[in-house]
Amino acid sequence: MTQLSINLNKIALIRNARDTEHPDPCEFATSVMQAGAHGITVHPRPDQRHIRAEDCVRLGAMGGIELNIEGNPFASAQSAPRAGIGDYPGFLALIERIRPEQVTLVPDSNDQLTSDHGFDITRDGDRLLPVVEQLKDWGCRVSLFMDPEPTQIGLARALGADRVELYTETYAVAHARGDFRSSLTQFQEAAAEAALNDLGINAGHDLNLSNLPDFHIDALLEVSIGHAFTIDALRYGVTDAVGRYLQALDAVGRP
Repeated sequence: MTQLSINLNKIALIRNARDTEHPDPCEFATSVMQAGAHGITVHPRPDQRHIRAEDCVRLGAMGGIELNIEGNPFASAQSAPRAGIGDYPGFLALIERIRPEQVTLVPDSNDQLTSDHGFDITRDGDRLLPVVEQLKDWGCRVSLFMDPEPTQIGLARALGADRVELYTETYAVAHARGDFRSSLTQFQEAAAEAALNDLGINAGHDLNLSNLPDFHIDALLEVSIGHAFTIDALRYGVTDAVGRYLQALDAVGRP
């Protein structure tokens, strides 16, 4: 079965709206795991707009959690935006301290609202190669955030990556329009190229209870869902929302 990893960024964003410690991302991590989720995803950014470096450290210390930390590997250290928040140590320094089970490398920048494209391996491959090697030396599984372009995905294996995470916004947009078949075919072709190169397949971005059951991708190992899950957790409660996503995942991979 495809694994469900819950992204806690929006939980942290709610907390950051007030000068408070609640809602606590670690508390929600425990809740979603008890409800049946398989892992936790966080995507710390240098401005610490939602999940913070200190949250990541706390999550890493909890134990019993498949932790996936996403981010730009070239993001450098940055001072805290205000008093009471620890500094951002730089992405690789944070990973070295925590050494999570999985690291997903994403080519985002500080001025992006959210991730909006995958890596261009022809441009970034030389910079990524030593990063991937270092992460694997630290014992982390490495995934690269990629657009559904088979040619690009075919280059990822040479970097030593273990998986690719398919950036699914185009599929989600097409699904909302009611005409997603051609988009789905593109993702299926990308996934086939990944499998041909012995790369595991993850997926994420704008997947939800409506479009997830139609995302028929063979050998899909993991989806990470945050924004839609947070909305559904408000609507149905955490336990019910996790159950609904697990049920939706039952349909993934079926013809």
